[in-house]
Formats: sequence, structure tokens, C-alpha cells
Amino acid sequence: MLTDTHTHLYSDAFAEDRKEMMQRAFDAGIHRFFIPAIDSGYTDAMYALEKNYPSTVFLMMGLHPTSVKENFEEELAHVEEQFKRRSFYAVGEIGIDLYWDKSTLEIQKIAFKRQIQLAKKHKLPIVIHCRDAFDEIFEVLETEKDNDLFGIFHCFTGTFEQAQRAISFNMKLGIGGVVTFKNGKIDTFLSEISLKHIVLETDSPYLAPAPFRGKRNESGYLALICKKLSEVYNISEAEIAKITTENSKKVFGI
Repeated sequence: MLTDTHTHLYSDAFAEDRKEMMQRAFDAGIHRFFIPAIDSGYTDAMYALEKNYPSTVFLMMGLHPTSVKENFEEELAHVEEQFKRRSFYAVGEIGIDLYWDKSTLEIQKIAFKRQIQLAKKHKLPIVIHCRDAFDEIFEVLETEKDNDLFGIFHCFTGTFEQAQRAISFNMKLGIGGVVTFKNGKIDTFLSEISLKHIVLETDSPYLAPAPFRGKRNESGYLALICKKLSEVYNISEAEIAKITTENSKKVFGI
């Protein structure tokens, strides 16, 4: 059994064939899907997805860094309100993104830190989004580092040294389609990192693995990522699936 620890199955990209897409994922052996939030505009769609797949879809709640704008206080209030209404499996995806807009860095830091503290309050993992912002992410994590800080460094694409530092904050590394790219680089050192630190993800509908790079991604393609990791670690796909699913259980508690 495979676990997709990060997939936006509520995305409009699946509006016309979501049922068929989900069946392809089931057929590929994926039966656990962890769903990150973006902002309040997607909350209803996430709840609808969970209602349709109650035994396989597990929701997170949080404010994505690219949605941290002038109204971020309202958005954070929405996140906190959802936690008053019900439980979630993680606070995510949260973090810092300096690819699209560097001008919001300071409020991104505030939102990131506040949501880390929210996760600690609820004894939950965080799921980190990092783009062009490793130093800034690590700076915030350093201020929050303690035994209650844990989670997943989603879509990890950094260096070996950055991987080690992420792990030092009690983070698993979320490995997705980039590991199959010819210029992805992480496959060159990944075998030096113990599998106990690795979880699998697709980030669908984004970052489709080879040979589908550039096309719509879907959770069923997680099997291709598993296959690549079996080559990198030189062990069976079944063993990769078993270990990474166990790792996901340790993070999410289910």
C-alpha cells in the first residue's frame, strides 16, 4: 500500500474526471491521500472531497505562503476557526515562497510562525512549502525548535546539507516527481539519507514525474516515484511502499 502524503485532489484540474482519476490511484495501490489546504477559497471543496472518500482522504488545514496577502490576518482567523469546528491531521501547507513575491516575506514569516504555534497547540505535524527560501525557513524553524516541532518538508528539492538540516528539525523529506527528472539532482545523494526520513508525495496536479513531466499530475503516478526510489535505494518497490507508508503513519498518527 502506498501513501500520497501531499495531493491537491480537490483541484479544478480534476473537475471533469475526478472519479476516474481516483480509481486509477486505487488501482495503482494508493489508498491513503493527505490533502493540504491553500486558503479559504478551497475549504468547501476539501470538505466535499472528504465526504466522497471518507476512508481514504485525510485533510490538513493551513494558509499557503503564496496566499499570504494583505488580508492574511483574516485568512489565519479562518484557519483557526476550522480547528474550533473539527480536527485535522496536520497544519499545512505552510511556509515561505519567494519565487513569486519577495515583497511579502515579513508577513509570510509571521503567518508561518503563527501556524507552527497552532500545530504545537494541537500536537500536530506541520507540512512545509519552501520555494527559494531555505535560509528563511530554517531561520523561523530555529526559533520554534523543540520536541513538539515535527512534520514534513514537502517537495524537498534542496542539497544534501539542506536535507540534513531539515531532518535535524524532526522533518521527514517529501519526495515527489522531481526525483525522476534528469536535472532533479536529489537522486544523486538521496541514497545517503536513511529511508526512515522519507515519505512519498505527488503534489498533484503539479510536478508530474517522468515520463509525464509538464502534464497534469495525479496520485496514481506515485507508483512511478516509488519505482524510482527502489532504483535509488536498490531495494524492492514493495519495501519502499512499506517503509514510506510506516513513516507517514508516524507523522500523521493514522
